[in-house]
Amino acid sequence: MTEARHRAPSPSVLTDPAGWPPSTFATQVRVLAARSLKTAFGDRRLVFFGLLQPIVLLLLFSQVFNGVSTLPGVAAYQGYVNFLVPATLVNIAMTTAMSSGAGLLAEIYSGFTGRLRCMPISLSAVLVARTISDSARLGVQLLVTALASVVLLGFRPTGGVFGVTAALLLTLVVGWCLSWIFVAITTWLRKAETLQMASFVVMFPLMFSSSAYMPLETMPAWLRVASALNPLTYAIDATRALALGRPSGWSIPVSLAIAAVAALAGGWIAARTFRTPRDVTPMAG
Repeated sequence: MTEARHRAPSPSVLTDPAGWPPSTFATQVRVLAARSLKTAFGDRRLVFFGLLQPIVLLLLFSQVFNGVSTLPGVAAYQGYVNFLVPATLVNIAMTTAMSSGAGLLAEIYSGFTGRLRCMPISLSAVLVARTISDSARLGVQLLVTALASVVLLGFRPTGGVFGVTAALLLTLVVGWCLSWIFVAITTWLRKAETLQMASFVVMFPLMFSSSAYMPLETMPAWLRVASALNPLTYAIDATRALALGRPSGWSIPVSLAIAAVAALAGGWIAARTFRTPRDVTPMAG
């Protein structure tokens, strides 16, 4: 009897002395995502310039390329701004996805993720929370940009409220999936300069070799082939079709399929490489 009374309790029945119940994966994601959102929207100046940047770029591109509005591939849209705005929404998603990697690297370098490694927290929850918080920020950017395009630039989405809503949701999904690619790059490189260069090498060729700014009919033959292989082209064509009430063909399912593959591949790589703590190199200057 004495031996049974002094026997150590089984680890399976040990409880937290403070009485806190163990956190679930969903709780960890919710708490970490809320922290990231508080950081993102806590600085009003950062919020202002983050919302202003896509509007300024849209205004600039709409004026610089306004002369192509008479081209056969653009004239059917009744104005270059109608051709440009859906593509700009996808490009905003691409830019925000790139910032997901930069945000994760900042948390790694600040030591925040290092402290989380010492806690009973799933490291995958850190990655999921980062992509979810950035997607919420993307949703605000997309909505503000779409409204500003209607009010300031004369954007006329003939697809109606339903079409614009569907286009925004599609862009949001594509942006969330693309963020996993840049998160994977971050967990693999973990060097600020290398991450920055790699992100721009990925982003700019994809943006400018797609159907974002010019119709495919005006491009050289080799660039038309590259654009047909460019995953952003399908997302842009799908967004245009939804927002402007035009036939979409296979662009919607193809863009979603490509985005799903990108998310799965990026998530798998990120989860594997993020488990291994490594040194990071801060950005110079």
